[in-house]
Amino acid sequence: MTPMKTDLRQALSSGRLILTAECVPPRSGGAEAVGKLSSMLPANLDAVVVADNPDEIHGSALACGALLAREGREVVLSLSTRDRNRIALESDALGAAALGIGAILCLSGNHQSLGVCPQAASANDIDSIQLTQAVKRLEGAELLAGAVAHPYQRPLELNLLRLRKKIAAGADFLLTEPVFDVAAFTPWMEAVRAAGLHERTAIIVSVFPFASVEQAESLRQRQTYGPVDEAVVTQLSKSSDAGKEGIAMAARIAGQLKAVPGVRGIHILCGGSEAVAGDVIAAAALA
Repeated sequence: MTPMKTDLRQALSSGRLILTAECVPPRSGGAEAVGKLSSMLPANLDAVVVADNPDEIHGSALACGALLAREGREVVLSLSTRDRNRIALESDALGAAALGIGAILCLSGNHQSLGVCPQAASANDIDSIQLTQAVKRLEGAELLAGAVAHPYQRPLELNLLRLRKKIAAGADFLLTEPVFDVAAFTPWMEAVRAAGLHERTAIIVSVFPFASVEQAESLRQRQTYGPVDEAVVTQLSKSSDAGKEGIAMAARIAGQLKAVPGVRGIHILCGGSEAVAGDVIAAAALA
């Protein structure tokens, strides 16, 4: 599948619905494996967000992003402050720009004790807000900067304060943690609109298609991203094909989210199953 030539900067200023999806770098297989991942992703994405060791050790996000950019993909490279000091972070961002990558997603990263590599030491030299500011100040790079928003963190006042800091640091877009319940997401979005923050940055809301009952139950217990209702697990367990049901659930949520005022785009967290992005887009009639 040949990707459509896209320009994320142009898409962000267009006012239309933005579509992005996650790509998890393969652990092995070289350039061919990355090419296979690219072929599994829809051609009509505005950008592919390359994950940076979110759950375990994978191949280099920078290398994967460069290979995807070479194929014509618009790439957002995730960089985690957990694993690099400010020197390495800025160096990788400059390298990304030189390799045709136009945007950086600035992350703190999940704590390594949650499964990435429990015995590893973290860097945490700067935080994600400082990284956002650093990316925007890199001379000659002209990179877009993205940050992460957490719709379920409370109290809401502190949540919005952190959002304001990310926007003030230069965040051109915000990717939310996955939304599993639109009703629970609505108060946060109403507060964002009331504060006018949706006019200062693009809010791109994430959905997560569950691949199995076990995955949903694990996320429900750990609350890795946010609250997962027990009814979701029950619904998946009653289905004869939990994977298909997970895609259908994510599509229904995406369809509701795109109608919420202030939402500028939908991001599909593939969890290493890149082919589901196209299924969600088709089922939700997002394209």
